[in-house]
Amino acid sequence: MLRILLGKFFQVLFFMLFITFVSFLFVRLAPGDPILTILNVDELSVSQEQVESLREEMGFNKPLLVQYGLWLLNFIQLDFGQSYVTGQPVMEMILMGLPATLELTVGSLIVMLLVSIPLGSLSALYRNSWIDHLGRLFSIVGAAIPSFWLGLIFIDLFGVRFNWLPTMGRDGIASLVLPSITLGLAISSVYVRLLRSSLLDALSQEFILAARARGLSEPRIFLVHAFRYSLPPVITVFGVSLGSLIGGVVVIEVLFAYPGIGKLVVDAIRQRDYPLIQGYILIMAVIVFLVNSCVDLTYRYLNPELKLKERETSG
Repeated sequence: MLRILLGKFFQVLFFMLFITFVSFLFVRLAPGDPILTILNVDELSVSQEQVESLREEMGFNKPLLVQYGLWLLNFIQLDFGQSYVTGQPVMEMILMGLPATLELTVGSLIVMLLVSIPLGSLSALYRNSWIDHLGRLFSIVGAAIPSFWLGLIFIDLFGVRFNWLPTMGRDGIASLVLPSITLGLAISSVYVRLLRSSLLDALSQEFILAARARGLSEPRIFLVHAFRYSLPPVITVFGVSLGSLIGGVVVIEVLFAYPGIGKLVVDAIRQRDYPLIQGYILIMAVIVFLVNSCVDLTYRYLNPELKLKERETSG
């Protein structure tokens, strides 16, 4: 056990060092000068001496590795610095926008589950029926339509023409409906097809035939045996596609002017706000790492063959 924990510790340490260096390097090598952005906030006419003075004050005249070392030292102390534009602590700004992003993520996942589980399950149970054809058509069309285009259609239809739902801002549950449905439908198309394929594979296994021979009811066979057997591939793909989900949240937040950290970082990129961009990258990297670790543990729990192999190896 100690050996496993040490291995995980060094894995996390290497992951964090790699992410911090890559994010710092990419942000600093991006085109644009943050000094000019800062000085132009109030549309001031500045001289070259003022530019160089501010560059020296903020440490941009030092070698890149020295800048990274100083920034890493602050990061170890959980100090992400202050925004170049607002002057607020980066961590405070991210924590202010994080609840809105989590709301949108959870809302889109709920929509995805409500769509993909029934449609994928019915497509597998009634193979080659009209509902199976509907599920496959939904998967193809959903994969072909960009989420931002779908969002624009929803804004025009439900916000402008019928005026049923708000299309901008964060003002209660109603403001969450359109962004959640837009992102949820965009990602559910993948899982409908995947769940259908996994369930068809599960229903063809010998243990399903054995369960039917024992006289178990079809709902019990489907829910207890087939559905659980089909989950590991779906959960694995979810862990892999988590980055796409986060990217989709950013697009949807900008489209619906939803005040989460996705919209926050897009504004930071426009303004060359380095500390805020680096803080966002690190927070998202940690979230993806933690979720993938949870996915790995869930996969081990749901896959009895993997647990059996580990026992045989340890024995």
